[in-house]
Amino acid sequence: MGDYGWYRGNSNGKTQPVGQKQPNAFGLYDMHGNVWEWCEDVWHENYQGAPTDGSAWVTGGDTSSRAVRGGSWNGNADNFASGNRGNWGAGVRDDDQGFRVVLFV
Repeated sequence: MGDYGWYRGNSNGKTQPVGQKQPNAFGLYDMHGNVWEWCEDVWHENYQGAPTDGSAWVTGGDTSSRAVRGGSWNGNADNFASGNRGNWGAGVRDDDQGFRVVLFV
């Protein structure tokens, strides 16, 4: 995992610049660790009733919390993966959180 992401054991206790690790099979960097990525989705305990078209799930659930994904530099290696998810209050801020900007060309 250390070849693909930042976690407590290799991050020197801080966020690292993007692109220093290997990309995943889709050519995307830093999909594991570094910062928890905020998602537009409100928090739901499971995927029952989730949109099937790839759109954000912004109805129902706990509207005071948002889904976060990927783990961070402050966590253990066994807890970071792009499919790893958690939830935080919509107003929570910390130095191990971020978001991903996507540009479709």
